[in-house]
Amino acid sequence: MKPVRKVAARKSAPAEVEDSAPALAKLGFFRGQYAWEANREVLCLGASVRLLVDHSGGAVAPEQLRALIRSHQKIFYSLLLRHSAAALQEVGREHKDLGAQLGLLAVLQTWTRDLRFHPHVHCVVPAGGLSTDGLRWVRPKRDHYFLPQPVLARRFRNRLKEALAREHPELFSHIPKNVWSKDWVADVQPVGSGEPALKYLAAYVYRTAFSAERIIADDGHHITFTYRDSQDRSIRALRLTAEQFLHRFLQHVLPKGFQRVRSYGWLSAAAKDRFERIRALLDWKQPPPKQLDPLPLPKCPSCQKPMALLGRLPRPP
Repeated sequence: MKPVRKVAARKSAPAEVEDSAPALAKLGFFRGQYAWEANREVLCLGASVRLLVDHSGGAVAPEQLRALIRSHQKIFYSLLLRHSAAALQEVGREHKDLGAQLGLLAVLQTWTRDLRFHPHVHCVVPAGGLSTDGLRWVRPKRDHYFLPQPVLARRFRNRLKEALAREHPELFSHIPKNVWSKDWVADVQPVGSGEPALKYLAAYVYRTAFSAERIIADDGHHITFTYRDSQDRSIRALRLTAEQFLHRFLQHVLPKGFQRVRSYGWLSAAAKDRFERIRALLDWKQPPPKQLDPLPLPKCPSCQKPMALLGRLPRPP
């Protein structure tokens, strides 16, 4: 077997955090291999929240739910994004330890490291929010505690159940009843300024579920690729037939036109006034953009000399 090849990490613009407003950060993620979107502002980062479509107990019910999601992707993906965000906003507004309007960035991910189907939503959420009267910035009462995970999980489960029963009763009828009685999982993790969380999510915005660098063997009938085990963090190899590999890869192709990165609350485009109020309350000033070195030209795999773009071939009709 060939040795595992190391892949260099992507470059991204570093976070700039003003001392007068440590909850606010500016991150620019650049197009192409620099990831994400040029000059995009993702502000007030302090807690990364993942609402997983999974259960803490039992393996049958989650698998049944994922199979239904896979066969009705456009419906379920929209519901997952919408109601994970709504659960966060409701609990953040109502909970005694916060009581604030939240802003968040949500990213849909559908794969595991070995390409199995596992749809879930990552949400990057500032550790604080705008008070209900809109007059002050509210921080969590405890440094390492944001919102209760069991409450978030139940709210997400119940909202999804009600939405399916109301909007898609034919799909709701195919879900086993015990799915709604099990404990679901919401994983809340503090991430400091938010830069690590955004670097992690940036890899999923313009890249697919798989990169060719992970393939270590291809004999025309079987494909062997590497992945990092989520339990012990070790690098493992998985050998699949060509058909199995294509099946695992293609199930992560999103429905045409589907937007898997969405902003909610005062980070949404429709909440510009609230966002500007928060900037004023925190006395946050946008730092000057940092200039990054230009990307090096790609090299020819044979002679290792820089390559030049001679033209583009039109796509067939």
